[in-house]
Amino acid sequence: MSLGVEIFDLPARHFQVFWGASGDLWQSLWDRVLDVTGDDPFRLWIFGTLLYTMTLYWTIGSAYTLLDVFNRPAFLRRYKVQPGTNEPVDRDRLFRVIRQVVFNQIFTGLPMLLGLYYFIEPQTVAGIRELPTFPTVVWQLAACIVIEEFGFYYSHRLLHHSRVYKFVHKQHHEWTAPIAITAMYSHPLENILSNLVPIGVGVWATGCHLTVAWLWFTLAISNTLHVHSGYHLPFLPSPEQHDFHHLKFTQCYGVLGVLDWL
Repeated sequence: MSLGVEIFDLPARHFQVFWGASGDLWQSLWDRVLDVTGDDPFRLWIFGTLLYTMTLYWTIGSAYTLLDVFNRPAFLRRYKVQPGTNEPVDRDRLFRVIRQVVFNQIFTGLPMLLGLYYFIEPQTVAGIRELPTFPTVVWQLAACIVIEEFGFYYSHRLLHHSRVYKFVHKQHHEWTAPIAITAMYSHPLENILSNLVPIGVGVWATGCHLTVAWLWFTLAISNTLHVHSGYHLPFLPSPEQHDFHHLKFTQCYGVLGVLDWL
């Protein structure tokens, strides 16, 4: 074997060993979770997903919201995209948002999960227990990201059509300076069309494992909460594009900005 081949072969073999060991670790942890929760695919896809996504949304959302309610810690105010707004946030408006978001999560989210479950290839107990390979996770997440960009961009443009906007999307734009939990503050029809469908289509199209779906929902939910937060925090992507969209009601319709640029 030549020196050049050895240089590349050794790291490749080490990575293969690490990859296999890491996969065994995640598989072991997943088996332990299922031993506690049970491995019924229906319950995990429907009720497990609803519980997980709602917990994630309100955990991250509450952390941001507490900044606006108490204006503490004060040093974080310097990172506000629109200084002087929501300092503090109006309590009546806040409770209105909470009621609407919880309604959307339960009364539109649950039916969408049921529909998604029956449209995807049914996973057996054995299928639920076996985690996908790393390359599978990567390409499925990439596909979900691309599909969401197209789905959200064009549905968002539709919601800004003059014949649709005042009946549906106007509610979301009541907040010209959004806070994190307003990410799902919308008319139920908008929540289905523009929030849930673009995310769910990727799961359906790839036929991904439940854990990949949960990972994808984690990325999507944490991102939308951040871009609605009104804070450009260090080491995190800037939410200024979407903040501008809420302020001016124009431009910046997509998630990544690729289709806006094109």
